[in-house]
Amino acid sequence: MNIKELPIDERPRERLMEQGAAALSPAELLAILIGSGNTEETAVQLMQRLMADCGGSLKTLSRMSLRDLTKNYKGLGPAKAVSILAACELGKRRLMEAAEEKRYISNSAELYQLILPLVRDISHEESYAVYMRADHSVEGRPMLISKGGITSTMVDPRLVLREALIRQTPIVALAHNHPSGSTKPSRDDDELTKHLQEACRVMNIQLLDHIIVTDGDYYSYVENGKI
Repeated sequence: MNIKELPIDERPRERLMEQGAAALSPAELLAILIGSGNTEETAVQLMQRLMADCGGSLKTLSRMSLRDLTKNYKGLGPAKAVSILAACELGKRRLMEAAEEKRYISNSAELYQLILPLVRDISHEESYAVYMRADHSVEGRPMLISKGGITSTMVDPRLVLREALIRQTPIVALAHNHPSGSTKPSRDDDELTKHLQEACRVMNIQLLDHIIVTDGDYYSYVENGKI
């Protein structure tokens, strides 16, 4: 059934125009994007089933692949699935813009808020370096240093410091995520922090912190007295 075949008071587009977007459920908003369902379900019913399979979580939805959507949900072809994934990506970028509006990083919590939008929806480890001027204003965007697997990623301190020299920034911070949800540092994390700290000392660059990021928490080497 096409959305236009629904009663007027059940059509998501009309409800959005009359009541505003906040009045609609995530399933109804997604139904607007795909326009129609399948022979057994309206667009709203199809999206309600999809959201139920995601436990009602938009974060879980954003982690689904194009194949997940097109294979498991009748009525979701590549074009509709791409629309859903594009909407999820726009949401991530909106969060990143909000984080980037704060251009000064003076503590671990502020560093965490800057990095979280970059890593909260990925299932592998990524490491980012943040470069700051002497007044702690951020120079450019966080730089992706490395991508890894589910449990580890390799970081070369030389790459971190090379970029600091290029950007002419006297302060650097490092951050990486743990997809497992655990903030406990590994032995490799400890070794990396030690080597990076030593390299920064030689180059007269301040290592502001190294944090491990999860969705909802973080571990700070500075706050734990290890830097």
